[in-house]
Amino acid sequence: MFTRSMRLIFSVLLVTISGMGLVMAQGQGPGQGQGRPGGGGGFFLPPLLMESTAFEDGGIIPPKYAGRGENVQPGFTFKNAPEGTVGYAIVMRDLDVAMMGGPIGILHWLAWNIPAEAGGIPEGSLPEGSVTGANLMRQNTYMGPGAPNGPRYHHYVFELYALNAKLDLPATASVDELMAALPGKVVAKAAYVGRFRSGE
Repeated sequence: MFTRSMRLIFSVLLVTISGMGLVMAQGQGPGQGQGRPGGGGGFFLPPLLMESTAFEDGGIIPPKYAGRGENVQPGFTFKNAPEGTVGYAIVMRDLDVAMMGGPIGILHWLAWNIPAEAGGIPEGSLPEGSVTGANLMRQNTYMGPGAPNGPRYHHYVFELYALNAKLDLPATASVDELMAALPGKVVAKAAYVGRFRSGE
């Protein structure tokens, strides 16, 4: 037999469940962005986009951009950055190699304080005000892919971070120092992947 308090709890639960069903039916569930195409439920965030004419996302990186080729830094455009974005940081790694027991692959390139108003980075250079950090070879430059010829491609990921503040880091900063400076400043993230092996 239900007590008065049990009936009250049961009634509250029914109202809560009914309300959640109505919200989900309207396509505004938890984490739901406004204006989601189709109005379906589920988590949605407007994506930060990075695009390039150098090669397709997931495609083969041409020798022009390889370390064993011309070693030209590819250009990217950045779109759909959240309001309040002040600048960007970018990190390029080879994910298919473990160096000295480390889990994060080979660091080929990192840069930060790329101005938001630039809308991206041109091929072969960075906008004024940007800082290029030290790669695996402790050189402050872009180091293109260099995977050897073999049975598989290496995967090179360009990680893009939209930031709400400039980073106060010296050009000698390591990728670990860059990552340590990011918490609380990242407002969006994107990635772009290229594949490479020598002899293509």
